[in-house]
Amino acid sequence: MTFDNLGLSTELLRAVSDQGYSEPTPIQAKAIPIVLKGGDMLAAAQTGTGKTAGFTLPMLQLLNGQKPKGGRRPVRALILTPTRELAAQISENITCYGKYLPLRSTVVFGGVKINPQIAALRKGVDILVATPGRLLDHVSQKTLDLSQVEILVLDEADQMLNMGFIRDIRKILALLPKKRQNLLFSATFSEDIKKLANSMLNAPDLVEVARRNTASELVSQVVHHVDKSKKRALLSFLIGSNNWQQVLVFTRTKHGANRLAQQLGKDGINSAAIHGNKSQGARTRALAEFKQGSVRVLVATDIAARGLDIDQLPHVVNFELPNVAEDYVHRIGRTGRAGTAGEAVSLVCVDELKLLKDIERLVKLKVPKIEIKGFAPDPSIAAEPIKNGRHNKPSNGKPKMNHKRAPKRRSNQRPKSASRSSS
Repeated sequence: MTFDNLGLSTELLRAVSDQGYSEPTPIQAKAIPIVLKGGDMLAAAQTGTGKTAGFTLPMLQLLNGQKPKGGRRPVRALILTPTRELAAQISENITCYGKYLPLRSTVVFGGVKINPQIAALRKGVDILVATPGRLLDHVSQKTLDLSQVEILVLDEADQMLNMGFIRDIRKILALLPKKRQNLLFSATFSEDIKKLANSMLNAPDLVEVARRNTASELVSQVVHHVDKSKKRALLSFLIGSNNWQQVLVFTRTKHGANRLAQQLGKDGINSAAIHGNKSQGARTRALAEFKQGSVRVLVATDIAARGLDIDQLPHVVNFELPNVAEDYVHRIGRTGRAGTAGEAVSLVCVDELKLLKDIERLVKLKVPKIEIKGFAPDPSIAAEPIKNGRHNKPSNGKPKMNHKRAPKRRSNQRPKSASRSSS
């Protein structure tokens, strides 16, 4: 199948050709005809499958086929994403694919000044890409009207729920017209996702292009068992001995990302950290330098890495395993994208053996183990509870109970976890 068979306009086909694409990915081949029909859709697609084009291309065609009502351009399509990086990436894709169409788009997210965003919205836009927190900021300042939205997209909906955005999403849904087209994309179909889908989708078409909660078959996965104190030395050894030139490394915490980037720098490996406490300018600069090759290693937390779209990224390293097994699938999905092979390496200490079992159970794979001379773990070291993780327990082994009532939040106040992540 080629893009010519999907019913797209000549302007869109030309833009797709300019990007060097001739054949649609499976998610694009299934999703584009469904979206063009105007119905709701629930799509499960692992990261790196090309799902962004699966909804942006038909959306552009639908909007271009109908003139907006009234003189000033209202927002007719709204795309919600969990992170700034993903919002920026989708906005870039819309610009590329829509360059031969007379449609306007813009993106709004936190971490940057709001006034330029207000100016762009006042000029009128057809398509708005946004993170939930900053979108509600605009609504509260009355700089945004959502009453004429025709198409709503929730991208990476599972991550939005994980980040505590469900209340913001419900507020936003209440601001939209009841009659609209809804497209929901998620890497996993959890029970929470099913509940959200049931509440907002009307007889949706179901599109699933990969087995549930599986990693790309193009990604080779290996585990190195190593003591926690030797992880950094092993990572430097792997990068140097294998001459890896572009490596995305995941840590569990922001502080850990900063510390590891500094340590790798002392080892002579040019590195940068990217996480929620970094300014948007610093995050954008680090990502650009990583893509250009001046930064060899990008150390990231899970939230900051959502939306990173790096062509032919060869190596992903889990310096620390994620506390949630599904996040492992998202992490290693940064490589093995668009038909290219990739490698995912996990450095696992004794504390993380339970996390590894959870991951192997989820992906239905016994990840091959490799032992490198000089880095074998000390069998006498006992496992300790993981700090800053969901598996923490107090010293008596019983879960902590918090009997204090949470302070009542004002209706327009967002959860701190959500505002820190993308506002």
